Parts: sequence; structure tokens; C-alpha cells
Amino acid sequence: MTYEQEISATELAARLARGDAITVLDVREQWEYEMAHLEGSLLLPLSELTHRSATLDRNVEYIALCHHGMRSEMAASWLRNQGFTRVINLVGGIDAYSVEVDPSLERY
Repeated sequence: MTYEQEISATELAARLARGDAITVLDVREQWEYEMAHLEGSLLLPLSELTHRSATLDRNVEYIALCHHGMRSEMAASWLRNQGFTRVINLVGGIDAYSVEVDPSLERY
């Protein structure tokens, strides 16, 4: 099965609402996560990804998220190169999610 490499904020919201078996992988820094994050997401800053990727389950589907989608795309690409086959980037990051889905999330 082939997986899409990108997902929109509204598509992610729909998948979360359905209860799909996904893990949101937040690759921002701790201070950013504290400002705004998706409930239940896993914080793994991009700066720590290479050292901590061994803790990730290769059978899980991950949706990588950052501020605007650039760091998460790098993280998703790197994880795919390491053999993770189910990693999708959230286009526009948490900023897009706050604009398109949940305006209660703080924008920065």
C-alpha cells in the first residue's frame, strides 16, 4: 500500500475526529509546544530526532507537524530515508491547523 506524503489540516482534523490510529509527531521545540499543540501529540523536537528515532514504533502511522510545515517535512523525509514507511507531513503546520480548524490554538 502506498501512503500519501502530505495531509491538509482539515484532513488531519477529520482523521482525528474519526479516531484513526495515527500519532501526531510534533517536531517543534518545547517552548513552541507549550504555546500551542494538538492534544495527544508526541513531542520530539527535530534537533533530537536522529538521537531518539529508535524510540519510535515503525508500525505506527505518524503525521509530522511543526510551525509552518518545513521542519516537519524535513523530519518526515529523514524518517522515510530511515525506513519508516508511514510518515505524512502536515502542510502548513500548526499555523494552518489553527486557521483552518481550531482558532482557539494560539498563533505565533
